[in-house]
Amino acid sequence: MDSRSVPDNWFVDILKLGVSGAYSNGEDDPLSWQADALCSQTDPEAFFPEKGGSTRDAKRICAGCDVKQQCLEYALANDERFGIWGGLSERERRKLKKRA
Repeated sequence: MDSRSVPDNWFVDILKLGVSGAYSNGEDDPLSWQADALCSQTDPEAFFPEKGGSTRDAKRICAGCDVKQQCLEYALANDERFGIWGGLSERERRKLKKRA
């Protein structure tokens, strides 16, 4: 593809954001689940609170997310050290890895 050409998938229909499966195509892109993540529609600061800050809002959003499991698997596989991923804090993910 020419570096000046526009990719076929440049347009994101805001009415489809958050609609499960609207943009997912796991066979072609292993990270396509991110397009269906509820956190992609919210303030990212909620998912990366200051030390000692509340994780409650982020975890509430994660609780209703259809791709929560994919998100957690990604964080564990990629050793994400900061933020809320798949509804778990970094500390909770560390404990989960130790048990495994």
